[in-house]
Amino acid sequence: MDLQELREIREKAQKETNVRKSEAEKKVTVCMGTCGIAAGARPVLNAFVEEVNKAGLEDVMVTQTGCVGLCSKEPVAEVETPAGDVTYGDLTPERVRRIVQEHLAEGTVVSDYVITEEAQEE
Repeated sequence: MDLQELREIREKAQKETNVRKSEAEKKVTVCMGTCGIAAGARPVLNAFVEEVNKAGLEDVMVTQTGCVGLCSKEPVAEVETPAGDVTYGDLTPERVRRIVQEHLAEGTVVSDYVITEEAQEE
């Protein structure tokens, strides 16, 4: 395998994992701590990547982080937009589809899955 083939593989992998420039207008961060992974965060992360790509949302970066201390609400993801930040909990790939369509594409927060400040203090 030569250097050009390696570059092509890297570019393809970056595109498939939805790695975007840091100037992205919107950002989704999925918590991938041990508790999140045990609760199903990996399929949630994959669903965000797939759904963002399907929707053609070029202004969205999908990334991951470690534990954020909301173990009882895992899988958890934070959606950052110019309108503000929202933390979603108890996520599933099906719920991700709705978040991508309604929140990321249309700008409407999906209040059914939002973790309130009271729940964060539990």
